[in-house]
Amino acid sequence: MPTISPEREQQFRRMRDAAREIFTSALKNASIENAFARNVHCERRVLRVGDDLYDLDTYNRVFVVSIGKAAHTMAAALEAQVGSSSFEGGIVASSLEPASQVRGFRYFRGGHPTPTAESILAANAILNSLTALDSTALAIFMISGGGSSIVEKPADDEILLPDLAATYRTLVHSGAPIAEINAIRKHLSAVKGGRLAQAAYPAQQVSILVSDVPDDTPDALASGPTMPDSTSIHDCERIAAKYNLVDQFPSSVADLFRQHALEETPKSDDPAFIRARWWTVLSNKVVIDEAVAAATRAGFAVEVDNSCDDWPYDRAAAYLLNRLRELRSTVSRVCLISGGEVTVTVRNGGIGGRNQQFALACAEQISGHDIAVLSAGTDGIDGNSPAAGAVVDGSSLARTSARADGVEAVRHALASFNAYPFLNALGDTVITGPTGNNLRDLRILLAY
Repeated sequence: MPTISPEREQQFRRMRDAAREIFTSALKNASIENAFARNVHCERRVLRVGDDLYDLDTYNRVFVVSIGKAAHTMAAALEAQVGSSSFEGGIVASSLEPASQVRGFRYFRGGHPTPTAESILAANAILNSLTALDSTALAIFMISGGGSSIVEKPADDEILLPDLAATYRTLVHSGAPIAEINAIRKHLSAVKGGRLAQAAYPAQQVSILVSDVPDDTPDALASGPTMPDSTSIHDCERIAAKYNLVDQFPSSVADLFRQHALEETPKSDDPAFIRARWWTVLSNKVVIDEAVAAATRAGFAVEVDNSCDDWPYDRAAAYLLNRLRELRSTVSRVCLISGGEVTVTVRNGGIGGRNQQFALACAEQISGHDIAVLSAGTDGIDGNSPAAGAVVDGSSLARTSARADGVEAVRHALASFNAYPFLNALGDTVITGPTGNNLRDLRILLAY
């Protein structure tokens, strides 16, 4: 592996820093606080959510449910806009401990990426509270990504917690995109696929969404606990067959598929949705727009390409790098931004996640070239690692040569799904800690 001159290494470092700065700026500006300031406001006891108005004095009770990785941040933002005295109780369920608590709210720490006993406790508490509401009540739901495992209760009592956790692991490692994973989760759950809306009926309902799913499938967010389900039992059976899931599921779940015993979820004609509204206040598009603005300020010509959303990580890497080279042929400093998520089919993996797997797949292809690639999750968590993602460049392989042959080391790390130790040893991981937000992933590719 050729030695890199100090001048060239300094140039590589500047581009890695530029990619990090674009990501950091996008995260900062696509904040929940900013989103609530734009979309959620309360004046003289009238709450505005999107284009809807709710006179809080006309309800005998206002109850709040906030679930997902952004649950704490959303609860704090709502309190800042409305004040805690407007609510008669609430439940917050996240995978993290809160920095502060809203007075009168109950807090649960559920599991992620697999449910825990507290996930089930949270689900039971929410269901019990919602079923006590009547037509004079207002239920405010705040939903963010990660809610699928943070709040969970099996629809079938035969599915015990170890089986539930095993089912989640099978789904997450299957390589299926999130919408397909959540279609199955919905049909196995007592809280997903609109079942929280059914529990709250006949109360007035409004859902405030911070989305980590594709814009055209909002009911996939946290497996759509308050929305009509657009998926069906037939979809679940097709997805299970596509990824050979039934043989991998524990018997209590596999038997439901073999016996065609799944229960259908509520659809748009269900009475639960007559008095229900949903507003997406923050999504992957917002963080992409903020990244575009930051890259433009940094002097790059910017292009956005989201067409590889839900593609396998290696196919997405090849596509985006080819697209970057096409753009670089006509522009001296170019930034290609891509949102959404790539997929990884994990078998007996090590430590890493889809973003680090994508970045590492790029490292070999860009070796020696004036290219930097950052891929990271806006929630600050990539897979089972402590990193949000990674940034690699044309020097990454050369910087491994002191330890081992760069190409072979990369290929071994990719094959063993063990990207984090490799990238962290180089200082190429992106570490943010949990962000209190969750807007899918962001990929930033720079050529100069």
